[in-house]
Amino acid sequence: MMWMRMTIGKKLLWAYFFGATLMVLTSGYAIHRLYDLTQRADYIIKNDFEMLENVGNLLTALLKMEEAAKKYPVLKDPEIAEFYWMNSREFELYLRKIAALRGVERREFATASAKKAAYDELFMAVSQLVLEKRDLEAREVFTKQGDPILNELVTMVKAWDRRCNQEIDRGMKDINKRSLRAMQVTVILSIIGLVAGLTLAIFIILDISRPLKKLERATGQIAAGKFETQVEIKRDDEIGHLARAFNFMARRLKELEALHLDASPLTRLPGNLAIEREIDRRLKEGQLFSLCHIDLDNFKPFADTYGYAWGSEIIKETAALLEEAKKSAGAESDFIGHIGGDDFILVADPQRALKICAYIVQGFEERMRRFYPAEDVEKGYIVARDRKGQRQKFPLVTVTISIVTDDGTNYRNPVEMARAVARVKEYGKTLPGSTYVTKEEMEKCSYGDLA
Repeated sequence: MMWMRMTIGKKLLWAYFFGATLMVLTSGYAIHRLYDLTQRADYIIKNDFEMLENVGNLLTALLKMEEAAKKYPVLKDPEIAEFYWMNSREFELYLRKIAALRGVERREFATASAKKAAYDELFMAVSQLVLEKRDLEAREVFTKQGDPILNELVTMVKAWDRRCNQEIDRGMKDINKRSLRAMQVTVILSIIGLVAGLTLAIFIILDISRPLKKLERATGQIAAGKFETQVEIKRDDEIGHLARAFNFMARRLKELEALHLDASPLTRLPGNLAIEREIDRRLKEGQLFSLCHIDLDNFKPFADTYGYAWGSEIIKETAALLEEAKKSAGAESDFIGHIGGDDFILVADPQRALKICAYIVQGFEERMRRFYPAEDVEKGYIVARDRKGQRQKFPLVTVTISIVTDDGTNYRNPVEMARAVARVKEYGKTLPGSTYVTKEEMEKCSYGDLA
């Protein structure tokens, strides 16, 4: 009866109040759920993906420790021992990073630390036996005691890796489940609001529900692994901020996926996709930088003579030298990538690039000699078949570094800059021994020849 006595204005007011109340409930619930989803996704990125990356680095360091530990009693090279301890320190660094994240119990961390300490002690004991020239005993001790410790560590690290992947899968499924639940509740409240029948309320509900549905559908696509998904919502309110955060999250997930798939399995360095992206970014930003193409000379005859496995060791040693050169003469912002085979890329500030290249050239040949038998090092060449099948002499492996510098003025994209560095590479290949050459030096020599 009271409803019947109310004026149209009051009825409209009550209807508006009812619709506005539903609108507030709908938008508040939806924003809260979407914020919750964003927080959950942010946690996955900052904790689970970082955990996965650190576990991968931990396994790499462990395998390098094993490699050095098994080579040292045979080769007795102090550099191998130093290589072992370097990776041992890296193992401890990544282990501490993992301990700071969620996902590894203190008991597991303590066990891993104890196993690693035991492995280090065993390596010191084996090193002492090697110094005492008890090589056979050293190898037997390491085989009987070291392999079980290493196997336990590898099993533990792989278990962490599986756990990380499982956590990521569970997290993405949880995001999908929550988004579907949020969509259902939001739709129900939106329908009730529409039934209230107020034009303004309808406009407000639609204004909020449409972008939310876009985000909900996009969240479902992200949960399905379609990381290229982007939502087009141009707003300056919370939903707009949420959409931009969602788009950033999707791009970051896509980048992480691409880098994971693109990285070289041999050197763990970024591959072609990451290299092209880095060059393109610097060109677009107008940064003055040097693109350095690092190429091994006479690598194919070496690999044909000593086998692909030993050739892979040279590739890994080259990658290690590049990383060492970056740490010694470069900066954190400098970029190292592995194109494939015996080709590498360095992107750095021009002045630092020259220092890094000088470091590489200075230490390259000395480090490569230990991959050759002593008689071949003494001769300074090996005998192998060329591409026509004819046997001929090939010098020992050297390195040629071709350098092109630009800030986006001369080259519009990575393809053009890569062509330029390829021309410098052709010139650099004509120079003897290990060397690095810039485009300006090539042009100066060319002008000198013409004169």
